[in-house]
Amino acid sequence: MKRPPFVISIQSQVVFGHVGNSAALFPMQAAGLEVAAIPTVLFSNTPHYPTLRGRPLPPDFFADLLQGARDRGLAERADYLLTGYIGSPDVAGMVADFVAEAKAANPRLRYVCDPVMGDTGPGLYVPEAIAGVMRDRLLPMADIATPNPFELAWLTGQQIRSLGDLEAARAALPLGPEAQVIATGCELEDTGEGLLETVLLGPGPASRHRTKRLPIALPGTGDLFTGLVVAGIGQGLTLPRAIEGAQTLTARALCHADALGAGEVVLTEPGFRRALLTLAGGAPAAAGQG
Repeated sequence: MKRPPFVISIQSQVVFGHVGNSAALFPMQAAGLEVAAIPTVLFSNTPHYPTLRGRPLPPDFFADLLQGARDRGLAERADYLLTGYIGSPDVAGMVADFVAEAKAANPRLRYVCDPVMGDTGPGLYVPEAIAGVMRDRLLPMADIATPNPFELAWLTGQQIRSLGDLEAARAALPLGPEAQVIATGCELEDTGEGLLETVLLGPGPASRHRTKRLPIALPGTGDLFTGLVVAGIGQGLTLPRAIEGAQTLTARALCHADALGAGEVVLTEPGFRRALLTLAGGAPAAAGQG
């Protein structure tokens, strides 16, 4: 029997709610992927609540978890490696070391870098030392990167107003020539009223994927979207189709959360779960159906 696609996912984890691995793990598993989830921080909940417990993993503890992954030969087995939010500069450096080792040990590995560092409104919400590691060490190794417009602007100094701006930012990023950028949450000069875009950049012509702009802003949205993209490509979708499927399912999760009055992403909507199981069953055309 063929083994399922295998993902190593290194990002945040919360006890309650859905951000980081707590948002991405379930969709990838439900879509039929095997996932090794390594936390960078462990918090009680997302920071928008009145209290926040927990902390970034101590460097020695995190290093021990990475060593356990090495002991089990996970990098050699993996098809994808995904990184997201990182809570301390020491851990950021260890993540970069691990990604470099994994890519050297496994040339077929595809590294997906979600440079979670900030957004329009809150601005940069990680220390500049962590953002610097993402820019200088992680992004140059990425096969796929998923920045939002704020992150692109911070990383490149390029304001994002048009497709040309996005293409200039892609050219300014420290990426390999074959790397692809999924620019998320874009509202460009010609996007269209009431819409948002995800724009896939390089190599080759850009592809633009518009979706309805929802009046809903919840923690974990980007983590869920990236996890859904990995689920899609892991099950054989082209990257453009994986993006469209991720847009559809992220919107379903957001609308369900809004209907429940929830303060963050919810992953229990029946059509959302059925779509993931359909994807796991090898019928990707149905991934967006309820």
